[in-house]
Amino acid sequence: MNIVIVGDGKVGFALTDQLAREGHDVTVIDSNKLVLQEAQSSLDINVVHGNGATLKIQKMANVPGSDLLIAATSADEINLLCCIMAKKLGCRHTIARVRNPEYFQQLYLMKEELGLSMMINPERTAASEIFRLLQFPSFLKRDSFAKGRVEIVELALRPGSPLIGMKLSQFHQRGKVKVLVCAVERGQQVFIPDGSFQLEEGDKLSLTASSGDLARMLRDLEITQKKVKDAMIIGGSRIAIYLAEELLRAGVSVKLIEIDEARCQLLADVLPKATVIHADGSSRSVLDSEGLARTDALVTLTDMDEENLIISMYANYRGTCKVITKIDRTDFTEALADKGIDCIVSPKELCCNDIVRYVRAMGNPKGESVHALHRIVGDRVEALEFHANEKFSRRGQKLADLKTRPNTLIACINRGGKVIFPSGRDCIQAGDIVVVVALSDQVLDDLEDVFLGER
Repeated sequence: MNIVIVGDGKVGFALTDQLAREGHDVTVIDSNKLVLQEAQSSLDINVVHGNGATLKIQKMANVPGSDLLIAATSADEINLLCCIMAKKLGCRHTIARVRNPEYFQQLYLMKEELGLSMMINPERTAASEIFRLLQFPSFLKRDSFAKGRVEIVELALRPGSPLIGMKLSQFHQRGKVKVLVCAVERGQQVFIPDGSFQLEEGDKLSLTASSGDLARMLRDLEITQKKVKDAMIIGGSRIAIYLAEELLRAGVSVKLIEIDEARCQLLADVLPKATVIHADGSSRSVLDSEGLARTDALVTLTDMDEENLIISMYANYRGTCKVITKIDRTDFTEALADKGIDCIVSPKELCCNDIVRYVRAMGNPKGESVHALHRIVGDRVEALEFHANEKFSRRGQKLADLKTRPNTLIACINRGGKVIFPSGRDCIQAGDIVVVVALSDQVLDDLEDVFLGER
């Protein structure tokens, strides 16, 4: 597809990189010549220098002949104007990044009038992701599928875990709930395992389970679970406001530390039930005096990755039960695993996942579109949700008689609200929602791509 991206910041570049690697013809518009030169030197893309909201520049970028325009500049108003102009020129689909919470709520009601196919708010999405992780602190990552009925969660095998040394063929004997290990990260290696795979200490497991069985699964696996009753947030960003609102509604006590005095006043006005501290959240003495060692959870949300990392490492050193670190640059995340940084949230990546899912659905005329897409195991594995319709050529055939692509696993099937963890005797029927896990170097656009052989 022909895709135009306006804005080559963190989100814009990440989208450009991913969509170009998936074979799309990408054109980037930006007013900064230097960032365009850097993007063009590292990626196979076209670039146009100028204001992406103007008629002249959009025509130079061939927006009238494009399938999708994504407006991801730092200004909500520019993004909206870009999308309105693109729609007038005949672009089929438009996506705008809208960060202002007041705009987002109002514009959601006016999506069709403005010609918007989709709106994204990375900060709100990141806050929701963090809140979900704090509901089950033992999980390093948590993603939902099948309208919330199925989840893929990530757990680390700590020393002394009864699962160490166990083969996956014995795994179901541990508990009363059905659980499927769909991916294992071991050091620098990633496995889509079969029943003969044996678990080792330090492994990070991605497990599929029914949403209603998560708490019971933790009990069955003898994993301790402490409920978060109070949380400390470092940095008063938009994400912090969204997150604090959700935590307060859930009855969690919130302490928010922000270095800017004016921002503290705004936070106190917006969050009257939270405790707002005017102080340097990166100061060891401040963290200690505010009770870091006694708090259930710490979330670092400053604008500096380095600061978030240092604070998180200190919190782990002090024994804080749950530590979540916001990082914008994810280039080196694999090097952080042994530094006490194992629960990372990236607004940029969450935003990119949503858009890539939409793009893959656009490119699928058969209706077996990608309903959800989550990257797990450090972006090296994708978990995708497909809808099987009447055109699916392998419906009704036993899975034992079908051959899937290497390093690909059918994790579960949602059939009319009933979650099935499939065996070889099961089959896919029309109307099923199918969750598939595969290494991310395989681009799966529809359910047919999962299987080998003629359709």
